[in-house]
Amino acid sequence: MAAQGQDATGTEEARQVRFSAAQLAYDTNTEIVTASGDVRMSSEGNNLRAEQVVWNRNTGAVQAVGNVRLVTPEGDRVYGDTVEVTDDLRDAVIDNLLLVLEEGGRLAANRATREDGIVTLYEAAYSPCAVLSENGCPKEPTWRITAVKVVYDPGRERIKYEDATLNLFGAPIIGLPGFSHPAGTGGGSGLLFPDIRIDRNNGFEIALPYYMKLAPNRDLTLTPHVYSEVLPMAEAEYRALTPSGAYRVRGFATYGSRTEIGHNVASEREKGFRAYIEGNGKFQIDPRWSITASGRYVTDPTFLRRYDISNDDRLRSLINAERIGENSYISIAGWAFQGLRATDAAGQQPFALPAIDARWRLADPYLGGRIEVQANSLAILRTEGQDTQRAFAGVRWDRRLITSWGQELTLTAYARGDLYHANDTALTQTPLYRGEEGWNGRAIAALAADLQWPLIGSLFGGTQRLTPRVQIIASPATGNLAIPNEDARAVDLEDSNLFALNRFPGYDRWEDGARITYGADWNLDLPGVQIRTTAGQSFRLDDRPNILPEGTGLSDKFSDYVGRSDVKIGRKISLVHRFRLDKDNLAVRRNEVDAIFGGRQTYATIGYLRLNRDIGPTLEDLRDREEVRAGGRVKIANYWSIFGSAVIDLTNADEDMLSSADGFEPVRHRLGIAYDDDCLSLGVTWRRDYAASGDISRGDSFLFRVALKNLGR
Repeated sequence: MAAQGQDATGTEEARQVRFSAAQLAYDTNTEIVTASGDVRMSSEGNNLRAEQVVWNRNTGAVQAVGNVRLVTPEGDRVYGDTVEVTDDLRDAVIDNLLLVLEEGGRLAANRATREDGIVTLYEAAYSPCAVLSENGCPKEPTWRITAVKVVYDPGRERIKYEDATLNLFGAPIIGLPGFSHPAGTGGGSGLLFPDIRIDRNNGFEIALPYYMKLAPNRDLTLTPHVYSEVLPMAEAEYRALTPSGAYRVRGFATYGSRTEIGHNVASEREKGFRAYIEGNGKFQIDPRWSITASGRYVTDPTFLRRYDISNDDRLRSLINAERIGENSYISIAGWAFQGLRATDAAGQQPFALPAIDARWRLADPYLGGRIEVQANSLAILRTEGQDTQRAFAGVRWDRRLITSWGQELTLTAYARGDLYHANDTALTQTPLYRGEEGWNGRAIAALAADLQWPLIGSLFGGTQRLTPRVQIIASPATGNLAIPNEDARAVDLEDSNLFALNRFPGYDRWEDGARITYGADWNLDLPGVQIRTTAGQSFRLDDRPNILPEGTGLSDKFSDYVGRSDVKIGRKISLVHRFRLDKDNLAVRRNEVDAIFGGRQTYATIGYLRLNRDIGPTLEDLRDREEVRAGGRVKIANYWSIFGSAVIDLTNADEDMLSSADGFEPVRHRLGIAYDDDCLSLGVTWRRDYAASGDISRGDSFLFRVALKNLGR
């Protein structure tokens, strides 16, 4: 038996209540309707389901009994043994309640009331954590908040507590007087969990962030940092999402003492205002034009490391307007740099404004292939150093052919005209980088042919591909030394530039002459195994002197041997090896290894780099060094893991004559233990830094981190 479309008139305005049931009994004398058997009622977005419902039409009271479920218009689900509701299903009194929030999280209580949409719970507990294990068995939530009284306001999406206590792993940890938090992941204003740190420079630190949701698309986080050894520091971060993009600004400020970098910690200190500000953003103006900006500035060189904000020793600021079309690209940018090393002179730091690069790709209607036209302009300014201006226009033609034997032949023609102006060249310390004072120009041209011949066959039950490669490049003598060198200083022979048209990294230097480059790629694919290897060398066909420095692997007629190997075994092992061998005695000039072992929960990473190029000390951009890096994480139990990392400087005077290292100097290492599950993340990390400079001392730091789901951090 079912009844539907019944009207309730117990309120000021008639409301319609729809219900259905397996059985329906109606007492005409008492005006009581009793529905039983999968009873369902709905009114104004409120939906009730129970085993039995008794409805008094005179008073408007509705009592639901047995496996009661009430779904609110906000999507929250209320479960209880007995629920008393009004006939419009808006207000209720519930015993033994479980409230499942639409935005995530559960509230349980011995008793609760719902009035005008606001739910008040007594002797209640809140947790967003799972209460069932992976096998479906009941389990204690990782954390929960218990309270004498809890008020949940769906309209404000906020939960408030009275006499609350935070419980971790079933044990009470700390009281939370006057505590409240957002009801879900949407966020809301309030305190976030603090960061606690013990630092060798600043002593004990506690940072207590306060999050302010200014609008659905804007927020502000204010974080006071309080220290036991120095004055407090203020931190603020503002984020905004606009119709065309997003941006973020963050800053730190304090008043304290500092020591100039390069001096020891015990040196005389100066007191003053110390601060750091950074920001970034990107805006899409229209489908083709976008603007990207980022900026960083600090008042003194040691501030970032002293307060553990960043280990960067050079700050870069950028603004760039880009237009990306189907066959064109335009960039109009500006750059600024701030050096934080002891050797960085503020007046020598460059400002690049403007830096313009434009490219157009065209189809060749006569010979086939593709034409790319490029125009570039750059102005570099220094307050106490050399100023350089550059402009050039170039064109490149490429055509790719497949021969009847399956060989891939690529023909290239390149032409470019450059115009430079430089002044105050004597202020550049390295003479090779200065160029000549005043205006200078040059013309560049090159022809190249690149032939690759893929050969495919079977090996070890898999597929191998051997691709011999030969490239010939011819370029007439080009004037380089009259041109200032701003962007092509860090030249070095690598697998990535072996077959490049110009093996200098920038535009200011051009590799002229005639040369032949030869090498081979070998690939092997087996079930679960991938191997990629490349190796090669080049030979100069003329006897003209070149400007490539000794030790780069490119200064003689024969270059050094260079190569790279990549090995992947399943998803557990990844190995990358890059090398350069001396052409005369096969001495290792570059040896670089990066390896990853393991999966997502347990893994190890190892990195090793040794540059032994024997380049003179006058070229600061090409210093030799040797270091080893290691890191890893080991899962020791469900959700528990141990992690660590270390960086060790192995450089000595044999590799860098200006280095004072003894061949084994740790840079930093860290060790920690962490717990991570679906709703809780906590960890303790110990870190030791070995470098001391200015007011930064070497020593230990300890970081304590706690993050609770739905409560920030």
